[in-house]
Amino acid sequence: MIFIDDSLRSVLNNARLGVLSCTADVCDSSKNLLDDFHALVQKLQDEYTELPQIAKNPHIASTRQAYKILGKDPLKYRNSAESMLRRICKKNGLYFINNAVDINNMISIESGYSLGSYDMTAIKGHIVWKKTPDGEKYKGIGKDTLNIEHLPALYDDDGVFGNPTSDSQRTMITCGNRKPLLFVIYCFDEGAGLEYWLNKTELLLKTHANADSFQTQIIQK
Repeated sequence: MIFIDDSLRSVLNNARLGVLSCTADVCDSSKNLLDDFHALVQKLQDEYTELPQIAKNPHIASTRQAYKILGKDPLKYRNSAESMLRRICKKNGLYFINNAVDINNMISIESGYSLGSYDMTAIKGHIVWKKTPDGEKYKGIGKDTLNIEHLPALYDDDGVFGNPTSDSQRTMITCGNRKPLLFVIYCFDEGAGLEYWLNKTELLLKTHANADSFQTQIIQK
């Protein structure tokens, strides 16, 4: 169960989440998946030839605006979709982690929505999406302790674990067979394309991670 807290409802009228859960085999990405990933990066590199173009992506623009409303500087704390597209535009490439995370990142860079992917065995109780309070921090994946105050973040019974800029180490997805996974698309606009991107995520997981037991929903006010 995921709920949207009043701290977001009251200030972000279009805040909603595209949610997908499944069970999958998490392993190093196959050659076919990496070939598709490389082809997508090349396509986007051809499309985004200058950095200012990235901010014009409507989903990135709406996420930036949400950050401003919540009191977070979107230029100092860029959402993950924007950060990856900036690397692509600069021809710096992306990191490859495992099939589940790579699929997460492919959907993110193609759509412009920031995604989070989480190991559900590390999540305790209900999930609430809310604005983080002053001074909130956690250990990011591959990073030191991050200042995540005023970001729209996911909380479970053990505390905060994910947001559109960077997810926490606690719920990161590592390799293993038949893992229960949660994918979240962070949306701050009308969400007209959420169903399409959820379906595409499901197809990639079926094809490249032997995934099944899918459940999807769009959570909004």
